[in-house]
Amino acid sequence: MVLEATIICIDNSEWMRNGDYSPTRVQAQADAVNLICGAKTQSNPENTVGILTMGGKGVRVLVTPTSDLGKILACMHGIEIGGEVNLAAGIQVAQLALKHRQNKKQQQRIVVFAGSPVKHEKKVLEVIGRKLKKNSVALDIVNFGEKDEEKTEKLEALLAAVNNNDSSHIVHVPPGPSALSDVLISTPIFTGDGEGGSGFAASAAAAAAGGVSGFEFGVDPNLDPELALALRVSMEEERARQEAAAKKAAEDAAKQGSSESQTASQDVTMVENVNPEGSDPEKKDDFMDDENALLQRAMAMSMDDSSSKVAVRDTDMSDIVAEDHDLQLALQLSVQEGAIDQSDQTDMNRVLTDQSFVSSILASLPGVDPNDPHVKDLLASIQSQSKSKEDDETHKEDEKK
Repeated sequence: MVLEATIICIDNSEWMRNGDYSPTRVQAQADAVNLICGAKTQSNPENTVGILTMGGKGVRVLVTPTSDLGKILACMHGIEIGGEVNLAAGIQVAQLALKHRQNKKQQQRIVVFAGSPVKHEKKVLEVIGRKLKKNSVALDIVNFGEKDEEKTEKLEALLAAVNNNDSSHIVHVPPGPSALSDVLISTPIFTGDGEGGSGFAASAAAAAAGGVSGFEFGVDPNLDPELALALRVSMEEERARQEAAAKKAAEDAAKQGSSESQTASQDVTMVENVNPEGSDPEKKDDFMDDENALLQRAMAMSMDDSSSKVAVRDTDMSDIVAEDHDLQLALQLSVQEGAIDQSDQTDMNRVLTDQSFVSSILASLPGVDPNDPHVKDLLASIQSQSKSKEDDETHKEDEKK
């Protein structure tokens, strides 16, 4: 594949308003430029293309050489039409832009669209052609629009001065029903010098032009069998994917239909289970009567239980009344026992107050001295306590009386 840097010189003069090319000269030229840019960038990913205009107020570079096809195509919109073409200045500016290209290994080529009369002298064009040849710049000329023998002669002289080993070409496109891009597809501007890369560019341009090549996918298998095979495999994979998606959608629809039928059958079963009780009014009335009977029986049983509880309580109260006599006897006995205990305590106090009796008892005990001061103090304290208790009891008895 040819590694190339290309500058396309566009004619945007007032002559481009004519409609002898479908739909207009400027639109036919724009379509041809788009196809050339696409063919150049697709033939080699390192190829670059630039765009400049030769009409209007002067030569203007729209896009410097770049491999971004989108940027190249975007600059074609909104081109201003006016003035006259300066062919010599346009070619010289294009040669200068190619001189400053980034990749010096790229071959240099200029494509000129001449759709208006050429006012430059033949000698001037020949000088420009020799300069291009000296700098190894190839030139392709697309002559369309005005039919002028002088114009054709000047362009032929320019091509002869530039041509080196048939690297430059000129194409004359007369007005007619055919589009400008359709005519250029079969010319050396697209096909190049018979190399594989240029042939691929021609097939790609043919596909972009609407499939005029007549091959499947717009690609000639003889020129690029690998691309044709890749496109065919991609198409088969896409077809298989669509078939699988359609099959899956059909299976999902079938599953959804079966689930809906099962749901409907379950609903019918539930209705059948509910309807038997409500469908027979006689059975429903019998069921209500049974419930009423059970309710009345439960109420009667509850009434009986309450009356029996009242009777039991009354019986319990009568038993309590009967047992009051025994309780009174028990109380009397406990009072009498308390009185007996009090009398016993009184007798004991009296015995303890008898000092001679206590002294005789202490003397009879082994190891006890009645004359011991501690023993005497203890006896004195006991006697005093007993006397105080007797005084308290006598006082209480007097109060009771």
